[in-house]
Amino acid sequence: MTRRVFDIVVAAAALIASAPIVVLAVLAIRLESKGHALYRQRRVGRDGQEFDVLKLRTMVHGAEHIGAGMAVSAGDARITRVGAFLRRTSIDELPNLVNVLRGEMSIIGPRPTIPVQVARYTERQRGRLAVRPGITGWAQVRGRASLPWSERIELDLWYIEHRSWRLDLEILRRTVAVLLGGAGLYKGDKGGFDLG
Repeated sequence: MTRRVFDIVVAAAALIASAPIVVLAVLAIRLESKGHALYRQRRVGRDGQEFDVLKLRTMVHGAEHIGAGMAVSAGDARITRVGAFLRRTSIDELPNLVNVLRGEMSIIGPRPTIPVQVARYTERQRGRLAVRPGITGWAQVRGRASLPWSERIELDLWYIEHRSWRLDLEILRRTVAVLLGGAGLYKGDKGGFDLG
C-alpha cells in the first residue's frame, strides 16, 4: 500500500510538472510528421495482465510495419528528428505516468515487455511478472537496451528478490545519471531482443 501511495503521489506531481513539456512535444511531433502524437503499444504487466503502454510517438506513423518492425537501432531512419530528441531525453516516456496512475505500472520495476517476448519466457523468467512493471528499474540503470536480453531479465529478477526502499532510492539516483548521459538507448551489437 505504501508503494502504491508513493507511485500515485510521484506520478501525479510529475505529470503536473511536465505538462508544458508534453504539450510542446505533442505540437512538435504533429508539425513534423502525420499521425497521432500519442502512441499505444500492447505490453504485459503484473501477473501476465496485458495493457496499453502510452508513449509519445518518436517514429514515422506506422513504423512497426516498416523495415525492422519492432526492433530499433541507433540511426534508424524511421526515427524522426523530434523523436530522436525525445528518445535522448526520455521525454517520450512521460505518458507512462498515466499508466502508473491507472495502476498498470509503477515508478520503479522491470520495464513492461510485449506479449511475444513474454511468450518465450522460461518458468524462472516469468518471475519477472511478479511485480508491476516500472518506468525505470535496475536493468534500466545498468545498461538498458544495450544489454543482452537474458542479462536484463536476470537483473530484473535480482531486483524483485532484493526489492527495498533503499534499492529504489539508488535506482532513482542512477536514473538521473542515465537521463543526463543518454547511454543504453539502443541495442547495439549485443543488446535487445531477437524477434526473429
